[in-house]
Amino acid sequence: MGILSKIFTWWDGATIGTLLNSSLTGEHVGTDAQGNRYYRSKKPGPLGNERRWVIYEGANDASRVPAEWHGWLHGAFTDVPESNLPPPKIWEADFTPNATGTAQAYRPQGALERGGNRARATGDYDAWTPDS
Repeated sequence: MGILSKIFTWWDGATIGTLLNSSLTGEHVGTDAQGNRYYRSKKPGPLGNERRWVIYEGANDASRVPAEWHGWLHGAFTDVPESNLPPPKIWEADFTPNATGTAQAYRPQGALERGGNRARATGDYDAWTPDS
């Protein structure tokens, strides 16, 4: 990745401005299982609030933020999630990224990407008409 793409693009990782801001004014508070790094401001903002942000490992995709860190980012609780996490339940599934717009996205039978051929109607549907 070239220096120009780091300066001008935000969709494929953090920009140079965000990285500088994180190192100068931010305090690293934790990292999740996917490698996303979480920061908070060292000083409170003008209204006394604390600014919180994430630097993604890889592409910027908000669906990659786990629920516990999402709650922390939005101020649902003040403590860092790593200190408050309950043990994982046996039924909890591992993270899978949002596949929308990728080659792995779900495409049902009849989708244009699969040829656009749908099964014929079976006759179990009667269209509504205003006269009936």
